[in-house]
Amino acid sequence: MARIKNIELPKDKSTFIGLTAIHGIGQSTAKKICEAVGIDKDKKVRDLTLDDEAKIRAEVDNYLVEGELRREVQMNIKNKMEIGSYQGSRHKKGLPVHGQRTSRNARTRKGKGKVVANKKKEGK
Repeated sequence: MARIKNIELPKDKSTFIGLTAIHGIGQSTAKKICEAVGIDKDKKVRDLTLDDEAKIRAEVDNYLVEGELRREVQMNIKNKMEIGSYQGSRHKKGLPVHGQRTSRNARTRKGKGKVVANKKKEGK
């Protein structure tokens, strides 16, 4: 039962895929961690020894992951909003930040479509 940074790694997956369950560690970083520790990346998480887990924990401590990473990202967004940058204003308005179109899409950021009030056809 491998537990790193308060995240339970999936037992039936290989080590480098299991490490991606930790926020801030993708596949390439997970492979680097496995190489640095000297563990076969295809070894299943359930087959890791306590010594292997300790080595992985020590290596993961060198990276910015989980709560620390989330906190830093939120602080960066807050800073942009405070200094009044263009990206900060987009964050405040809840619109896409990176230059995407908003006339047709952007439902993820803008939310459910808003109904326009009383548009009736003029009939004769």
